[in-house]
Amino acid sequence: MTYPDVYMIIDGERVGVGHRRTHAVVNPATGVVIGQLPLADAADLDRALAVADEGFRIWRQSSAQQRAAVLSGAAALLVQRQEEIARIACAEEGKTLPEARIEVMMAAGLFNFYAGEVQRLYGRTLVRPTGMRSTVTHEPVGPVAAFAPWNFPIGNPGRKLGAPVAAGCSVIMKPAEEAPASALAVLQALLDAGLPKEVAQIVFGVPDEVSRHLLASPIIRKLSFTGSTVVGKHLVKLAADNCIRTTMELGGHGPVLVFADAEIDRVLDIAVGHKYRNAGQVCVSPTRFIVEESVFERFRDGFATRAAAVKVGNGAEDGIQMGPMANPRRPEAIDAMVTEAVAAGARLDTGGQRIGNQGYFYAPTVLSSVPLSTRIMNEEPFGPVALINPYADEAAMIAEANRLPYGLAAYAWTTDAARQKRLARELEAGMVGINTVAIGGADSPFGGVKWSGHGAEDGPEGLHACLVTKAVHEG
Repeated sequence: MTYPDVYMIIDGERVGVGHRRTHAVVNPATGVVIGQLPLADAADLDRALAVADEGFRIWRQSSAQQRAAVLSGAAALLVQRQEEIARIACAEEGKTLPEARIEVMMAAGLFNFYAGEVQRLYGRTLVRPTGMRSTVTHEPVGPVAAFAPWNFPIGNPGRKLGAPVAAGCSVIMKPAEEAPASALAVLQALLDAGLPKEVAQIVFGVPDEVSRHLLASPIIRKLSFTGSTVVGKHLVKLAADNCIRTTMELGGHGPVLVFADAEIDRVLDIAVGHKYRNAGQVCVSPTRFIVEESVFERFRDGFATRAAAVKVGNGAEDGIQMGPMANPRRPEAIDAMVTEAVAAGARLDTGGQRIGNQGYFYAPTVLSSVPLSTRIMNEEPFGPVALINPYADEAAMIAEANRLPYGLAAYAWTTDAARQKRLARELEAGMVGINTVAIGGADSPFGGVKWSGHGAEDGPEGLHACLVTKAVHEG
């Protein structure tokens, strides 16, 4: 596959390098530079803001049918272009081709869902005395600044573009510089399906420069961000100066409670694949395995055996189950965390080292009996590391699951129906999977609590996050 040219899109124009600074796009499987990406300067950002302001005036007048036609048309184009887009994502982010193909379908499914949901933006009429009329309506919030991370280079741009377009907003999106071509392909599908060129822009740049510039503008009325808790807190502070509405999907540290009554082999078969999906670079990745003592050794040994058998390599090759990490910073960060944990007394059951002499590969790793004081037990590793510890009973397991300030996704495995209800109630997370890892869907809200953020993407909630409510009273 030939990697495509990369650029920004402002007012429908493909803005190339020219005089601008650049970012080298690297294939993480080889470490080879495959593209040069232009980075926006202040003039580019001002132009994007002006176009977004005009785009909002245009698109807020569009009918539900117009928006639905664009979204469903873009979904069909994504399906047609699935293989091409998947190979682009594989080349620039490193995930396996099967995962990238699924991600294209995820974005297409979300567009199709919103195409239906835009026709259900109902208001209501209030009961009032004769001669009065009071109505409640929902209107687009305004131009949206959206920041998408690199780990899902197709699905995240789909989320960041789909909701504003469905709501009647304009949007300026800054995808990750590590994986620009995937995001460009998603926007191109919308433009090819008839989205006016003023409605959606893509810019790239130095993240802090772009965020400060966009969020300082009175044009921006909504911020949507997916990324780390540290950066998210910083952006919320910037957004507060202009009272910009925010949707924040931040870090996690996914607890997985495994009880003795669970079908242990089934849990292992499912959880190991989910742990090493996208090399563990998934915000809802299962990470802290909180295992009842009586099955701890069986679970630990079964997990390590399966992890050691995971086939690692270039995601474009057949049969590969886990690709490289996305950039050179990630293996270094994971290795430092693993080394510190082992020095503190954790048991290294498998992995714990880089693989090969090119690219950014790190072995699927299992640590057990990990001291709670270690950094890896308190900070999201965001990599191919499973942490497995024993606990005495349900109360201790729930306490550990809720110990951290994160609350994005939590998982539990048990056949006890009463316990399932207790866990659903007591686990502090925006999404809970009980006897399943399937916690996402186009029709389901995706978001966290506590330090994992606020608001939701996907589902009706994701659309309503781009709307404001207006009450009109007529005498």
